[in-house]
Amino acid sequence: MDRRSFIRLCELLKVVGGLEPTKHMSVEELVAIFLHILAHDVKNRIIKRQFLRSGETISRQFAKVLQAVLRCHTVLLKRPEPVPENSTDERWKWFKNCLGALDGTYIKVNPLQVDKPRYRTRKGEVATNVLGVCSQDCQFIYVLPGWEGSAADSRILRDAISRSNGLRVPKGYYYLCDAGYMNGEGFLTPYRGQRYHLSEWRQGAQPTTPQEFYNMKHSSARNVIERCFGLLKGRWAILRGKSFYPVKTQCRIITACCLLHNHIRQEMAVDPLEDDAVETQMTHNEFAENAMITHVESSNAWTLMRDEMAHQMFNTWRGHD
Repeated sequence: MDRRSFIRLCELLKVVGGLEPTKHMSVEELVAIFLHILAHDVKNRIIKRQFLRSGETISRQFAKVLQAVLRCHTVLLKRPEPVPENSTDERWKWFKNCLGALDGTYIKVNPLQVDKPRYRTRKGEVATNVLGVCSQDCQFIYVLPGWEGSAADSRILRDAISRSNGLRVPKGYYYLCDAGYMNGEGFLTPYRGQRYHLSEWRQGAQPTTPQEFYNMKHSSARNVIERCFGLLKGRWAILRGKSFYPVKTQCRIITACCLLHNHIRQEMAVDPLEDDAVETQMTHNEFAENAMITHVESSNAWTLMRDEMAHQMFNTWRGHD
């Protein structure tokens, strides 16, 4: 985060988040301490020495800044923007009306001893399974932390859809998902049993069927959520190591890290963690005229739509050869 983005963040936390300076600490110092803890995953006693403040003050002000960041979610969360008909983006032009991609990722947490079996993942780590939904330009649209590491991705998605303040998918629009989810209204998955991962298309390999071509393009576009998670964990060390906070607090920290990730992507022309320039074009499309999808289930209509899309994509590609 550069100096300009830092100042803009402090102003946002004052105006929207309600963050106020204390008698002896400015808002800038409060935010600097908060960001330092997130970025370097340092313990309270280290911050005490670096900023010459008491441990009680550090803990109390950390909680205040965390609350202020979460209050800014309406400003910092990305509004979904569908891929337009005239898109020329090589990754996304095949998926008209697509809003982005979603997937789950594991982030370590520190639950009570009695709850650890439920939070244990298939790899034996104690973690929460976080649902992340991101836009085409690698900003978070929706985040749902808190589910146990043993929970299936599809179960978490159902919960996100059913919540009153949960994930909203207008009818006629959709997100790209991996094969762990069901192919149905609002959620487009790849073909099972076909080559999919980008590594399988290296060294000049070419798709030979519509299903393979569709999978190749689906993988290329859906990879944005993997990039998003990679940037998130690369930027905030507090998400990579063992948590020292209670589960509820750690989940709030996860959400705050996603919001701050969006702030950096919105304010800086070039993300410090990558070389590509980021163009952010915010719209105010609220999808007011579209009903929302309220449940997740497999759909024959969407299976047929996927087949038609795959054949159209393959024929278009082959026609340009």
